[in-house]
Amino acid sequence: MPILQYGQIAIEWRFQPDSKLKRHYVTVERGRPVLLRGPAVSKAEQEALVRHRARWIRDKLAMVNQPLRDDAIVTGSRLRYCGRTYFTEVRHVPGITQARLTFTASRFVVENPDGSSIPHDAISSLLESFYRERAHEKLLQRVRHWERQTGLQSSGARIRHFESRWASCNADNVLEFHPRVMELATTVQDYVVVHELCHTVEKNHTKAFWSLVAQHLPDWRQRHAALEQATFGDAI
Repeated sequence: MPILQYGQIAIEWRFQPDSKLKRHYVTVERGRPVLLRGPAVSKAEQEALVRHRARWIRDKLAMVNQPLRDDAIVTGSRLRYCGRTYFTEVRHVPGITQARLTFTASRFVVENPDGSSIPHDAISSLLESFYRERAHEKLLQRVRHWERQTGLQSSGARIRHFESRWASCNADNVLEFHPRVMELATTVQDYVVVHELCHTVEKNHTKAFWSLVAQHLPDWRQRHAALEQATFGDAI
């Protein structure tokens, strides 16, 4: 696989041609070469695309390759929702068959049949279910709100699990959002919604696209910077 030397790090990448995509995407995952996806291009063009995002890739590699946490979630741990972290209480409830997660206005409560602590992988599954439920309840309402505000119209909106993306607007102008969008602050959620609505008009990240985003969200750069702190892939 080709390698780009960027400062002190070597960025190894693999290219996955995808004729259905109109632009190129970079995905950074733990322990794997960087994935570049999009319309077929030459090796030189691939390198230019990777070099264009090299600083972002370097920062994301440092983030995702941090040592894995092996400590479990216990009472006093904090879980993220809508840009904030909330106190979490883990209760040992022997009479249930599987762990459950609920949320009040101020805390998460985890009921666990296996003890007063719960592994991170089990919490991740519970959290995604929670995020999915809240996304159906709240995020789809924000889509309708921003359609009214901007005059931009999608063909529909739904919640979908992606491997490495926050959201997408497909060729039919259907908007799709990862449940984890509900981790983000509401201002950043709105940015994701408006970003995808703008793709109903401008499919690529052209000057016209960013001008349209700025028309509806003058402070989009600050919101975009907040989104950049996440670990999902990014469009070039």
